[in-house]
Amino acid sequence: QVQLVESGGGLVQAGGSLRLSCSVSRSSFSILGMGWHRQVPGKECELVASISRGGGTNYAASVKGRFTISRDNAKNTVYLQMSSLTPEDTAVYSCYANWNGGNYWGQGTQVTVSS
Repeated sequence: QVQLVESGGGLVQAGGSLRLSCSVSRSSFSILGMGWHRQVPGKECELVASISRGGGTNYAASVKGRFTISRDNAKNTVYLQMSSLTPEDTAVYSCYANWNGGNYWGQGTQVTVSS
């Protein structure tokens, strides 16, 4: 089993920045892919960013150039640095980890961007 706990969400004005953190209960050296999704009520869940164990990254077109995903294997933590936020980025952000053939999710953290 893998437990994930997100932090860093909150309320920010448009144009501002936030950094989300996701602490993972297992050594991240043993975890393959990690990443962040976001969910807005009434809309499909969107994969925002992902990062492989080797550090390769992928981003949704909607956040490319504004968001940066990173992972610190020594701290078993994955981060999502979000900049130039817009109200369209308002969502619940959840991190996930792929371990031992399964996907595990955190509870999510709310990000609200005011105009």
